[in-house]
Amino acid sequence: MFDEEDLQEIRSAKADWEAESVEPTVERFGERKDEFTTDTGGHTVDRLYTPDDIAEKDYEEELGFPGEPPYTRGVYPTGYRGRLWTMRQYAGMGTAAETNERFNYLRDEGQTGLSMAFDLPTQMGYDSDNAMAAGEVGKTGVAIDSLDDMETVFDGIPLDEVSTSMTINAPASVLLAMYIAVGDKQGVDREELRGTIQNDVLKEYIARNTYIYPPEPSMRIITDIFEFCAEEVPNFNTISISGYHVREAGSTAAQEIAFTLGDGIEYVEAALEAGLDVDEFAPQLSFFFASYNNILEEVAKFRAARRMWYKIMEERFDADNPKSKQLKFHTQTAGSTLTAQQVENNVVRVAYQALAAVLGGTQSLHTNGKDEAVSLPTEKSVRTALRTQQILAHESGAADTIDPLAGSYYVESLTDELESEAFDILDQIDDRGGMLPAIEDQWVQREIQDTAFDRQQEQEAGERIIVGVNEYQVEEEEDVDIEEVDEELEQEQIDRVQTLRSDRDNEAVDAKLEAVREAARGDENLLPYLVDAVKAYATTGEICDAMRDVFGEYQGGGI
Repeated sequence: MFDEEDLQEIRSAKADWEAESVEPTVERFGERKDEFTTDTGGHTVDRLYTPDDIAEKDYEEELGFPGEPPYTRGVYPTGYRGRLWTMRQYAGMGTAAETNERFNYLRDEGQTGLSMAFDLPTQMGYDSDNAMAAGEVGKTGVAIDSLDDMETVFDGIPLDEVSTSMTINAPASVLLAMYIAVGDKQGVDREELRGTIQNDVLKEYIARNTYIYPPEPSMRIITDIFEFCAEEVPNFNTISISGYHVREAGSTAAQEIAFTLGDGIEYVEAALEAGLDVDEFAPQLSFFFASYNNILEEVAKFRAARRMWYKIMEERFDADNPKSKQLKFHTQTAGSTLTAQQVENNVVRVAYQALAAVLGGTQSLHTNGKDEAVSLPTEKSVRTALRTQQILAHESGAADTIDPLAGSYYVESLTDELESEAFDILDQIDDRGGMLPAIEDQWVQREIQDTAFDRQQEQEAGERIIVGVNEYQVEEEEDVDIEEVDEELEQEQIDRVQTLRSDRDNEAVDAKLEAVREAARGDENLLPYLVDAVKAYATTGEICDAMRDVFGEYQGGGI
């Protein structure tokens, strides 16, 4: 660290530099903009950073070493030198058989983790033959109507050899029950099952709207999952608290941190209120962030979030287990930055975003396909996206040392600024009574919408350049190979679920569904009853309907 005498010399030298070099140059040539910022509503970027910008920083207290508090520099002592991040490409292809084929293709190409996308009916707890599912079956991911579909997805894929992430929220308990049931049928010990369910309902009320039940029973289901998995499936992450969708809805980086950690605080408080011990469930909490184009801001964001979560778990919840205080996260490159114009440019965007995630210390990473602005990614674009990660891992050198941008005057200063702003937002959330009330009165949504509106205005005015969209356009676009969902798929899936219902033991199914209702009416943990129901081949829609009968259905428009 520099002492005060050193800092005075640096300040004096900087003042001389500005007077003798900068001012004449700016007077003669100007600068590209009057003000540089990290993003819409972001932080002002100064012309130059020096040791004076981080003069007050205490290394051990605020940075420390990887694997040690406050985890600013990472949660593992050896970073990627011991093990690379999990390369977890998001995939879900219409039918269970097609998804199995894509999963096996990705594994053959070197993917190290599976990530499962579901169609909208599954996300909303509807079977494929429900009228509400018409026109949407298999369109945004795989249709999972029953354990039969889940068994098909993982046919030939041993669950003790893979880690699987499932992007599912309101019906997460049902899909987790199916995954556990597949493992049971394969003879895999439940302690060997590894993966993550997203299971983040609060962000659904904020940003995505694929909710089913009102908040109170939704939180009860989540805490039941925490309790069950702590005992039965200890290596499975019970929630992926998702800032990704908050950012995609239009938030700033600081808002993404604050609203994500605010949701995390709400889940921890709900679990404690349900009588759980923080050190029993907190190690299984995980997070999910977006990675955008401003590389240095994204690196600072990830570092700030780790440090903040440590402080929150240490100071607010008195956690003792070090794993309870470690923010581990998955990252996905930013879907909203992909453009339909000049789609090849998206390969470059994704590579920069992936670099930011790795420099920031992510635990797993999905890189988007270049064509995802127009369709599901083709096999070729998925391979290119995966190769982007592999080149980053093996050729770039970015994974060879831990937290390589630490000590950068700019990155450290920006890390501090983001942390301070995010804590200020958390204070505002606390003043409103927590995240649930802040969502209820639409304050969180308005904050995000205001930023998104300002960003769109900047783009339309040409103040923020989007290459190929508002600058550097071309008159003729090349043809894009689009992955199309077979229109006959929907009827095939409808026939499949209806055949299942006719072939199974419906008396046994009815009994299992009634047991789910009874458990929902009481205070028993729901998960054992859900596992029993899926093993009897009750469908996703039937099980969700059984809980709808007890919990009701949330209609939106405020909690």
